[in-house]
Amino acid sequence: MPAATAAEAPLFHARGLSKTYGSGAAEVRALRDVDLDVRRGEFIVLLGPSGSGKSTLLNILGGLDVPSAGELRFGDLDLARADEATLTEYRRRHVGFVFQFYNLIPSLTVRENVALVTDIAERPMSVDEAVDRVGLTPRRDHFPAQLSGGEQQRVAIARAIAKRPEVLLCDEPTGALDVHTGKLVLEVIGGVHRDTGTTTIVITHNAAIAAMADRVLHMGDGRLQRVEVNTRKLPASALVW
Repeated sequence: MPAATAAEAPLFHARGLSKTYGSGAAEVRALRDVDLDVRRGEFIVLLGPSGSGKSTLLNILGGLDVPSAGELRFGDLDLARADEATLTEYRRRHVGFVFQFYNLIPSLTVRENVALVTDIAERPMSVDEAVDRVGLTPRRDHFPAQLSGGEQQRVAIARAIAKRPEVLLCDEPTGALDVHTGKLVLEVIGGVHRDTGTTTIVITHNAAIAAMADRVLHMGDGRLQRVEVNTRKLPASALVW
């Protein structure tokens, strides 16, 4: 885990974080009274079965959703009470997202898909640097249909990191990939975290991936049930699935 002094404020500070959808008989409590601090530069894995609250928590941390109750701060920014304009600016400036499905624009090349982000970022890395970080320089002028699933996911990662986000949020980034390709994608995510110090949170239902993390947050029934600290992190190449 990254070194930190006792006085260092967490990057994320959540207390009593809850999210409820619907009402009455249709009410679903997706998140229940979660307390969580995330330090700058941590690599965190959210582990748990479908419906455990992982994606809801990630979406709230990323400003894609707001809690029904509780406190959530990103540094000095109150995310729990922010309006949509503030959340949009927060996502644009601070957060990179990687989802299970790649959401690439089919008519654009690798470089052009990544450039969409660099055009709106305040201090982006160059498109070529972002593409090189994910090992796709030889494929930079190819279209998504000419790429494998793993290569498309690496384009999505390049797009996410090109704006130099403080936080990289990954929701089942290997969920649509085979084991070998999934490891390659995780190696890219782990390398970006190691080289840039970006605070990284990865959702998975695959317990093997937990070995990459500084901390593992075990979710169940919308609750943070257990926190596990890894004393020795493993690279993606050493994972046994």
